[in-house]
Amino acid sequence: MKKPLTYADAGVDIDKASGLVESIKKIAQQTPRSGVMGEIGGFGGLFSLNIGNLTSPVLVSSTDGVGTKLKIAFMTGTHDTVGIDLVAMCVNDIIVEGAKPLFFLDYLSMGKLDTDTAIAVVTGVGEGCRQAGCALLGGETAEMPGLYKDNEYDLVGFVVGIVENSKIIDGTEIRVGNQIIGIASSGLHSNGYSLVRKVCFDVLKLDVDTYVPDFGQTVGAELLTPTKIYSDTLHPIIRDGPIFGMAHITGGGITDNILRVIPEGCGILMHKNSWEIPPVFKFLREAGNIAEPEMMRTFNNGIGFVAIVPEDFTQEVVERLIAVNEKAYVIGEVVERKDAKERMEWA
Repeated sequence: MKKPLTYADAGVDIDKASGLVESIKKIAQQTPRSGVMGEIGGFGGLFSLNIGNLTSPVLVSSTDGVGTKLKIAFMTGTHDTVGIDLVAMCVNDIIVEGAKPLFFLDYLSMGKLDTDTAIAVVTGVGEGCRQAGCALLGGETAEMPGLYKDNEYDLVGFVVGIVENSKIIDGTEIRVGNQIIGIASSGLHSNGYSLVRKVCFDVLKLDVDTYVPDFGQTVGAELLTPTKIYSDTLHPIIRDGPIFGMAHITGGGITDNILRVIPEGCGILMHKNSWEIPPVFKFLREAGNIAEPEMMRTFNNGIGFVAIVPEDFTQEVVERLIAVNEKAYVIGEVVERKDAKERMEWA
């Protein structure tokens, strides 16, 4: 008589997955937020919107991943930071419209469930949620034999935030003369890593454990620096002052992302050499012989987030950002659009 087959024989261990859920519950409990109902383990996460005095609340959502930055985690065996990147990439997007993050869900899929790796990844997600001030409300961990290489996984996140309808920041109030404030990034964040890996590992033949003096640390440590989360930094300023537009500098770099919020009839004049560019960007540009326009449309080049404000509010915003240990710079201004094609100039 043939031996009866089980799901485990096919590569899916239900018992191991159930044990992982118990560990994730403990991580989620470290991200409390008013509105959370119940705990992880049900079929759906519950969240009450009776959490404030908003008269016309609007939900704002975003989803994103970490991209090929995951490859660096695989190469180094360090998995407890990419979860922070995941939360940051989603949360920073909804801040653009003035929303406060409420809750976050993650999706982690791997060929064979490695409990230690999964816990490390979700621990990072929990830390990101703590930094963002949102709850880790739930998620999904999937074991999918044959779909991924050994010791590799994919990671996706989803955030839901809230904003008062009258307080939505959509760029419609941006006018000529408004100033563009850039807030420093923590490094590469989570964009351009296909080009980063080509330069570091194909062109320069570096190893993740190679120490680079320009970085003051190893290649792997530099490339895994977590994406900065701007929620706590920006919301007090959003609450108090007129901010007419914001941009999260992600894929498309400085060139594309600021223009996404600039209304028709306006352009932007960027000030060259107006902010500090971290060593990693100079290193990549020189090592890869990357042209300046390509750098600007691929990487954040040291500016992770942008706020567009009236001129008379500019100095206050910069000073408040510096007071909470952010590096902030006036990097440009909104100008009248002179050319039908060219909307960004540098001077």
